[in-house]
Amino acid sequence: MSSPRPVVSVLIDTYNYGCYVEEAIDSVLRQEFPAHDREILVVDDGSTDDTEQRVRKFGDAVSYFRKPNGGQASAFNFGLRRARGKYVAFLDADDYWLPGKLSRVVDEFEKHPDAAMVYHGLRQLDSGAGRIWDAQAAEVSGFLPAKTRDLLRYTWFPTSFLAFRRSALDLVLPIPESLAIQADAYLSGLIAFVAPVVAVPEYLAIYRVHGSNLFAGGGKNDPVRCELRARTRKALIDGMKRWLHERSYDLARPELQMLLKQWEAIQEEDAFLLRPPSRWRISAHLMRCARYRTQLGWRHRAVSGLNAAGALVVGYENIHKLDEWRTAITHPLRRLANGKFWPQPRRSKTPERMPFDTQDKPAMP
Repeated sequence: MSSPRPVVSVLIDTYNYGCYVEEAIDSVLRQEFPAHDREILVVDDGSTDDTEQRVRKFGDAVSYFRKPNGGQASAFNFGLRRARGKYVAFLDADDYWLPGKLSRVVDEFEKHPDAAMVYHGLRQLDSGAGRIWDAQAAEVSGFLPAKTRDLLRYTWFPTSFLAFRRSALDLVLPIPESLAIQADAYLSGLIAFVAPVVAVPEYLAIYRVHGSNLFAGGGKNDPVRCELRARTRKALIDGMKRWLHERSYDLARPELQMLLKQWEAIQEEDAFLLRPPSRWRISAHLMRCARYRTQLGWRHRAVSGLNAAGALVVGYENIHKLDEWRTAITHPLRRLANGKFWPQPRRSKTPERMPFDTQDKPAMP
């Protein structure tokens, strides 16, 4: 007799993250959520380190699957074919969840029976420095294609911040297996066209930034990673366009044109790291960013517009100098506006006693 269907499947994908995977699994097991209502599946995408030995320590609490290396999309598809939950919550093996994550996410799904995805605030950890910070990313809820502004402000969040209603997720599967990375972006980008999404304001997971991140790690100018990002980003955008076209979305509609321009602008930035653009091309790119990337604040878009003009003079290789020069000009002006350049009244080393000090107050009756 088969076991009852769990409420939620937790899908952990891993590749050579043995040094992190135990903390990821522990963060799920420590959730205040009934064990019989969740299952944990770890998909090992052909690791060559000690990942398997570390996962096996958890015994029957975890279902461990090993497959030949194929990339993130391949691991997701493999795990989703075996996941039985009504909801699916993703976790990268180098990240971890904070207390209350599962119950909070499931509660939101129960409160919003039409929601296809629940996601939450992005908190990051610099493994080297030990610094934790909260990313300032737009969090929007609802059926996003119905409101152009929300659709254009919508940001693709990383794997460990996403949970899906399985019945909705099936409508965007399978993920193209050419996506060795960014399979999470494919899911979160297209699910917004299936049904409403719900953004939770709390920070319920930690994204770990380290030198081995498959997408963010290895240094901005590492040619191998730049090539991987550029190739995968193109496959991602092509796959998403194909999905929309097959479902009769008119890609010529103004709001979808603006959305596609945003995607293509990001793709261009990856390509620039491999093949630096001419002055005219980087200027045109920055103008498109100022116009279409509405998820950025007006100040960022204004700076993009100014940089577009400056790029015609300094070129791509020196574009960072524009920010340096702007800071050199605006910083003294801000200090002047705040009165920092004017003499301040001299203060006594020993502050004067206030007329009514705490010790002089009458006792309460």
